[in-house]
Amino acid sequence: MTAPVFAQLVGQEPAVAALSRAAAAAAAVVAGRSVEAGAMTHAWLFTGPPGSGRSVAARAFAAALQCPNGGCGECAACHTTLGGTHADVRFVVPEGLSIGVNEMRALVLRAASSPTQGRWQVLLVEDADRLTEQAGNALLKAVEEPPARTVFLLCTPSTHPDDISVTIRSRCRVVTLRQPPAEAVASVLQFRDGVPADTAAWAASASQGHVGRARRLANDPKARQRREAVLAIPRKLTGIGACFDAASALISAAEAEAANATTELDAREKVALETALGAGGTGKGAAGAARGSKGQLNDLERRQKTRATRSQRDALDRALVDLAGFYRDVLVRTMDSSVPPVHGDLAEQATAAARAWTPDSALKRLEAVLACRTAIDENVKPRIAVESMMLTLWRG
Repeated sequence: MTAPVFAQLVGQEPAVAALSRAAAAAAAVVAGRSVEAGAMTHAWLFTGPPGSGRSVAARAFAAALQCPNGGCGECAACHTTLGGTHADVRFVVPEGLSIGVNEMRALVLRAASSPTQGRWQVLLVEDADRLTEQAGNALLKAVEEPPARTVFLLCTPSTHPDDISVTIRSRCRVVTLRQPPAEAVASVLQFRDGVPADTAAWAASASQGHVGRARRLANDPKARQRREAVLAIPRKLTGIGACFDAASALISAAEAEAANATTELDAREKVALETALGAGGTGKGAAGAARGSKGQLNDLERRQKTRATRSQRDALDRALVDLAGFYRDVLVRTMDSSVPPVHGDLAEQATAAARAWTPDSALKRLEAVLACRTAIDENVKPRIAVESMMLTLWRG
């Protein structure tokens, strides 16, 4: 029987079965019972495409490890783990573009302590592909010599050396997640979230198997408007000037989306830090305290700036994924394939483009979008990468 904490995972039955068996073995270890050799291990690597549920699976497994009932979903251990407040579960969720060595050393040190509630210390690293080389080395040392009751859960897109070092990979058990079928995503939206069947089916297809994005498209009118604006780009590329205009509009939209997501949080963090540092005080020494707080405020501003940069890139990447889906649909039509479209609501537009372009031209455009994503991921200036992409999309 599948533990309730794994209910949020969509279309991942093999992974859920493996994690459930491991959680049962872990419970046996805690109880002092003998278990089959290799049934439980100290390091796990969750891989899969965006939207497959890597971090969801890792959090659910962490809850199952801490839960006396193997992941009931109702006890305090499950609620606090899934909510990110369990005393023995350390989360590393990078807000910036990378995870630094000092942060990783501090977390590894804390994770090495004995569990306060008598079960496991868990260190969960979302986006472990963002570890700097030094941070990865700090983590590797801990994974090579793990404390008896510490478990490491790492999430990366793949096992490729660009995402995770070979040495860390070799010391982990890999849990591979797949892109959920559109039917499974639509079923979750319809029966769990109450989304109408036709809207759920459309959102599941348009999101390309990304559960979180499908939920946003189904429930957020602004997300649908941003998607429509992105998918209108191919019709607007009528000349060089239009290409640069489209690039500017895409970059500006990503910046605005990121600002909407981070501005309020930035303000709350700044007010909280200023209050903690005694802002507004009038007593003796208040001026000296204010001078001493300047460095901490500068550190906060640097962290917020890094978070804003990542948010902008994430927003831009979502737009590029939508755009890639359109050119994929055009390519499918140029080859008379029966593969279902990603953007079924743009069938007429894709068909018209397929009549005007050759398969090679459609493929070249699709590759230009994918190359733009890769370039941005490799720290090419987003504006330069997007402008280059737009010119290729226009010329074919």
